[in-house]
Amino acid sequence: MTVKTKQLSIHTRGEGDILDVTGAVAEAVVETKLKNGIVTVFVPGSTGALTTIEYEPGLLKDFPNMLERVAPKNLVYEHEKRWHDGNGHSHVRASLIGPSLTVPFANGRLTLGTWQQIIFMELDVRSRVRNLILQIIGE
Repeated sequence: MTVKTKQLSIHTRGEGDILDVTGAVAEAVVETKLKNGIVTVFVPGSTGALTTIEYEPGLLKDFPNMLERVAPKNLVYEHEKRWHDGNGHSHVRASLIGPSLTVPFANGRLTLGTWQQIIFMELDVRSRVRNLILQIIGE
């Protein structure tokens, strides 16, 4: 079993930015020359998240709208009382979605569904440079 670690640097515009990173993750898997295994994508930090969706205009609106219903910006967050940085809701939302995603690959290709893409979602209130960690394990 071989383990390869790569880093993917992305620039976000701030809260609500949803980036399709599928191609970059697929390319990283191909570069390892591993045929079968798993790739874990992880975002260090507590205001970014990773998941899969169908990356299309409707869902790019629906997903943030759902987050507003589940963890509204205008609620009182204890984090805000302590730090006054305007992103209490960002932390809650990131915790709900999660910081990592694992995808199997076979014959050097991600085994995603036809309409399934790996997305990074920026939940912080400001633009960021994010360095996603890719841990690729296989043979």
